[in-house]
Amino acid sequence: MSNSQTVIIAQREYFQRLKSRSFIITTALGPIILLVLIAVPILIAVFANDETAKVISIVDESGQISQLLELPDSYSIDRLERPVDSLRAMVNRDQLSGYLLLPATLVDGDGEAVFYSKGGGGIVAGETLRDAVTSAVRERRILDTGADAEVVDITRSRVPLRMRQITEEGDRTDATPVLAAFGYMMGFLIYICMILYGAMVMRGVIEEKTNRISELIASSAKPFQLLLGKILGIGALGLTQLLIWIAAGVLLSAVGTTIIASMVDMPDPAAMQTTQEQVEATNAITEYIPSIPPSYLIYFVFFFVGGYLFYASLMAAVGSAVEQESDAQQFMWPIIMPLIIPMVLLAQIVSNPDGGLAVAMSLIPLFSPIIMVVRMAATNVPHWQVLLAIVLLFGSFVGAVWLSSRIYRIGILSYGKKPTFGEIARWIRTS
Repeated sequence: MSNSQTVIIAQREYFQRLKSRSFIITTALGPIILLVLIAVPILIAVFANDETAKVISIVDESGQISQLLELPDSYSIDRLERPVDSLRAMVNRDQLSGYLLLPATLVDGDGEAVFYSKGGGGIVAGETLRDAVTSAVRERRILDTGADAEVVDITRSRVPLRMRQITEEGDRTDATPVLAAFGYMMGFLIYICMILYGAMVMRGVIEEKTNRISELIASSAKPFQLLLGKILGIGALGLTQLLIWIAAGVLLSAVGTTIIASMVDMPDPAAMQTTQEQVEATNAITEYIPSIPPSYLIYFVFFFVGGYLFYASLMAAVGSAVEQESDAQQFMWPIIMPLIIPMVLLAQIVSNPDGGLAVAMSLIPLFSPIIMVVRMAATNVPHWQVLLAIVLLFGSFVGAVWLSSRIYRIGILSYGKKPTFGEIARWIRTS
């Protein structure tokens, strides 16, 4: 009988919210927002390639550096010699982006190069110019020692390094950076969904308490059943919305990729002389496209569902303790902080996924839904650690529902006073 009550409550939560206008609107807006977030940066990058190069002039007082200076295609060097006053006037009239002053003492290790412009051009521009000048001065100094030009070419060369990963199936390209970025996105998705749908559970409890619906429901089911049914129902609703967004995202990505590909210069397959060349090119591209292991996706679902259930049960307890959403803010920070901490530490976790901090946090239920997902993408996590984290997470969910139900039992019948942390602790002990 208890299971049937939980199912009935879950069905009520699911279908009642499924038909709501807010659910329909947010479900429709989700793919549109996703498309904008993906398409805008890509389009900006595509059109940015069509920008005209920055025209700069070089004032080389030594006469020995400018001919060795190599700048990227985003810069065009004006080779005409002009006095500094003329260059400054041209910069003010926007005829030049700027001019680079290379003092005569630069080769001797004294002085500094200076780039003059109306605006510095940003951090990237500064680093680009600094690296180019450093390389040119280094080559000039090598040549001044009497070294042959071939020596300079040797200093320019870079040794390629390919990262390979050893697996049970054999060696493969190490796509850790790409997979780590994928894990970061998955962790961020879990973070957003836990806050979004957990808050939905909290608001649902507050609405029922305000409308006195909870008093009627409480007469036919136990608090544990009420909370569990509400959490499962809204969780199923969130999963439905997420699946719709994923399907729409896949469709929009396919359409968007086709459109963007038509805007970018792509190699003409007909220009390849042989079928063998096409095969080799395809294999080279495929080798650098990481494959997502099926086990990772399965584990992701476990941590996604477990994380939602755990945090939703905690937010349901907050909803049962207050009468309006504004009163819930003081009780939300202990719940939100464990979600924020992993997001702040994600960069450190990705850089050292096998470190003690990463391992410890990936096993703690408050952090594991995000940290373990990122660790699994960034490194090979032992299966026992993943399974232990899942057991601890779902065990904590059951404990959180039990704890929240004790708050729920008294909280839904308490009106007219905003409780304190001490009073909530007393509810847990006495209910």
